[in-house]
Amino acid sequence: MFTARKGRLVALGAVVVGAAIALSGCASSNPISGGSGSGSKTTFVVGSQDYYSNEIVAEIYAQALENGGFTVDRQFKIGQREVYLPELESGKIDVFPEYIGSLDQALNKTAAGGSADDVAKDLASVLPTGLRVLDKAEAADQNSWTVTSAFAQKYKLTDIASLKNVTEPILVGGNSELATRPYGPDALKAKYGVTTAGLTAIEDGGGPLTVKALLDNKIQLANIYTASPLIKTDNLVVLKDPDNLFFPDNVAPIVSKKVTTKAADILNKVSAKLSQSDLVSLNSESVTDQKSAPVIAKAWLTDAGLLK
Repeated sequence: MFTARKGRLVALGAVVVGAAIALSGCASSNPISGGSGSGSKTTFVVGSQDYYSNEIVAEIYAQALENGGFTVDRQFKIGQREVYLPELESGKIDVFPEYIGSLDQALNKTAAGGSADDVAKDLASVLPTGLRVLDKAEAADQNSWTVTSAFAQKYKLTDIASLKNVTEPILVGGNSELATRPYGPDALKAKYGVTTAGLTAIEDGGGPLTVKALLDNKIQLANIYTASPLIKTDNLVVLKDPDNLFFPDNVAPIVSKKVTTKAADILNKVSAKLSQSDLVSLNSESVTDQKSAPVIAKAWLTDAGLLK
């Protein structure tokens, strides 16, 4: 397990071939080696969301591929799914860390959810032509509806349905895209009978600004990802979701048809090592210690035995 030692909007630029130089001379014993230079002439474009945690995972993918003999062009902080998905479909991006449940819901409006395996299988069946999902990690960055501990105690909140106990207006906080997400305010009403008083757009993906608004009672309910270290440090309460409004959101690489078997094997080895506690620790290094994604990624890969 990786132990922490102790982040969002840039438009996608044109793909620049050869933006990063492939690492050479990797020993054959390297656990994620692409072989004796066989991938050295192949450049993969690795993208990331405009979200610090996603960028860390993308950087892990990028460094692992470079260590395996491939060249990587980093196109990070592209934006949210509405922006980067067309770039993936068009083949302008080759590798992208995704969250299987959220992507499945975005692509399949009638998706049934279920276990992480069920969701991964459904996602594989609905991905656009030319894209495929590789192995999912244990690590998940689940969407959640989260409140302060004081608010939870005041209204005896334990799950999403118990929000009906609240007798004051409930302002929701989250990215502006939340308004149209299948688990957003409208879904709260449809699935749990919970009425909200509106959405306050806070464009940091459930990060420090969202948490501050929650703690300051500017909002009462926030969409915060469950791998956020702020949940623990600020004693927040993640409401249970018995009716599965949210799908399992394990992290998995979405790749283009350009990605070779050797490159896919490298990425699958990363997924096999990336645990839930690892992801929380990685996020903590970014949020708490303000370390950069390259520094965090290199330390994790080294600790996992995937970087030599």
